[in-house]
Amino acid sequence: MPSPSSTTSRNSSTLAIVGGGLAGLAAGCALAEAGYRVTLFERRPYLGGRASSYQHPGTGEVVDNCQHVLLGCCTNLLDFYKRAGVENKIRWYDKLTFLEPGGRASELSPSPLPAPLHTAPAFLRVQCLNLKDKLGISRAMAALAPSTPADTGETFLTWLKRHGQTEQAIERFWKTILVSALNEDLDQISVPYAAQVVRESFLKSSRAGLMGIPTVPLTELYSTGGDYIRKRGGEIQLRSSIDSFTPDSSGVTLTSNDTEHRFDYLIMAVPFDVLGRILPASSSDQLRNELKQFSTSPITGIHLWFDRQISDLDHAVLLDRTIQWMFHKSRLLESRRDENSQNGSYVEFVVSCSRSLVEKSKQEIVEIVTREAQEFFPQARGAKLLKSTVIKEVHATYSPRPGIDQSRPHPETQWQRVFLAGDWTATGWPATMEGAVRSGYLAAEALTRAGGNSTKFLVPDLPPNGLMKLFK
Repeated sequence: MPSPSSTTSRNSSTLAIVGGGLAGLAAGCALAEAGYRVTLFERRPYLGGRASSYQHPGTGEVVDNCQHVLLGCCTNLLDFYKRAGVENKIRWYDKLTFLEPGGRASELSPSPLPAPLHTAPAFLRVQCLNLKDKLGISRAMAALAPSTPADTGETFLTWLKRHGQTEQAIERFWKTILVSALNEDLDQISVPYAAQVVRESFLKSSRAGLMGIPTVPLTELYSTGGDYIRKRGGEIQLRSSIDSFTPDSSGVTLTSNDTEHRFDYLIMAVPFDVLGRILPASSSDQLRNELKQFSTSPITGIHLWFDRQISDLDHAVLLDRTIQWMFHKSRLLESRRDENSQNGSYVEFVVSCSRSLVEKSKQEIVEIVTREAQEFFPQARGAKLLKSTVIKEVHATYSPRPGIDQSRPHPETQWQRVFLAGDWTATGWPATMEGAVRSGYLAAEALTRAGGNSTKFLVPDLPPNGLMKLFK
């Protein structure tokens, strides 16, 4: 957070933020605290962007657009939660359960051993991998531990095969972890992205690998960011799309529904494709070309309501099938946790990089997922499906393919009063909630530097523990 001196001195500058996702909220909260008069424009009727929830008309239930989780290494996201006062709305887990079809479970959890050996005892006991798989994975982990490899254009699947990984290790370990974390197939992921996920979440420390799951719907979690801005004199304009912006040496003019708004500064915290559509004619060819280099990957969330409890697990990784994760919402959400178990199960299944599902109908997807759920959870075989819905986020994240980092722009632009934020910008992190918050804080820092009153918002990375202290 800003230092006390920066938060007590007020700033008369006006700031527009376009985009009410995590990037825009993070920038808005930081700069509102620093004294800027913030007006945030969001085209939807709620905040949170891709990390949001709404009342689904077909079911009458409040559903998240997709389940989002965080790790202990997400230092800036945790800082944002503390700033917004919702850090107590996250439940933490130190154990990961892997389920095979048929229901056999393997658990991965930390031990007292120093990092990066803290998960070794549990890893050696897991039943879903054989000894050859485990030896190969251990060799690859040892290769990744010292430092993050450079981007040479090689995909991580090629890297894995070059490092002697078995097909089962690739399918049940590397694919399970990285497709979920990066929302892309292994043959499209750059080596540095994969290495960062592995080093930050598995190797650096046991604390870094803790998994946090929100206990409230996502919009309830992130609407507090809007409250934070309002309490500091800012405004939140929902259902407000920005059609264009015109920067000049003294400020920026925004146009929304034929109405012009004038501000001293502007942060564009929107997806790269939205930015590309409203760039002013004066924008550089470099920025336009950078935006054209991005492509996206989809995520699909399948929400099922059964008439009985189908599992006593809060969450699980699912192997060898279409569905990859199970989140037992009736056990996770505060509003449902105290319900009698006879009231049934509300479960969300997640499929990352779900290109195979994009063209399928809701009925087809529900049939596939229900059939697979019965393989993993025997109690689901006798359960009645009461209702269901499928939410496809077709352009959920940018694809972290080799070379894409060269096209990720920094927050500064050719216009001295316009800045960029978004998980697709140059944050040093992939397209995650942590990356989105980092982008908002980096944009806020760049803006305060331009205004002559530089303020630090970015929180340092979680330090390594144990033997990982020997490495950078």
